[in-house]
Order: sequence, then C-alpha cells, then structure tokens
Amino acid sequence: MATTGDRKEYPISMRLPESDVAMIDRAATLRGRSRTDFVRDAAVRAAEEVVMENRLIRMSPEGFADFMKVLTAPAVPVPEIVELAERPAPWEAGYVTKR
Repeated sequence: MATTGDRKEYPISMRLPESDVAMIDRAATLRGRSRTDFVRDAAVRAAEEVVMENRLIRMSPEGFADFMKVLTAPAVPVPEIVELAERPAPWEAGYVTKR
C-alpha cells in the first residue's frame, strides 16, 4: 500500500489573465471539477496528443507493403453509411417544427 510519503507531486505555477481564469473556471464548473483537476487533465491530454503525433512507427518492409496495399485498395461501401448519406436532410425533406 502506498503511503503519503511515497507520493511525488510537482507544483506548476502559471500567471494567467483574468479572462482565461474565468473561462477555465466556467468550464471546470460545467464538468463538475476543480480548477486544478480541470487544468491538469487538459494539460495531460494535450501532452499525450503531442507525444502520439510525434511517435515513430516502425515496421518491416513486408508489413509496410501490406499496410500500403490496404490503403490503396478500393473502398468498400458500408450499406448503413450509404443509406445515411443518401437520406434527405431535415430541411430538404419538408420537416416543420412546431413552437
């Protein structure tokens, strides 16, 4: 079991304009989170995206050839997506909303 002494935390301090803090507070409140939790989660999520965008993917020449074969193969229609795309939009189908 971890004890309080085992936990390592590193404080981060920022100076932000009042308008930024107000926006962060509003968003945190909408999510039911504290400002600290909201900012930490947003920062970690942004950091993960950057790391994943810059991650090197390695594969064998055979694996790359298979990958390219899949990418260059003709697309196979998905019937549900085709049906959805062919449906008229609500504003084109004569729908009228009552107020």
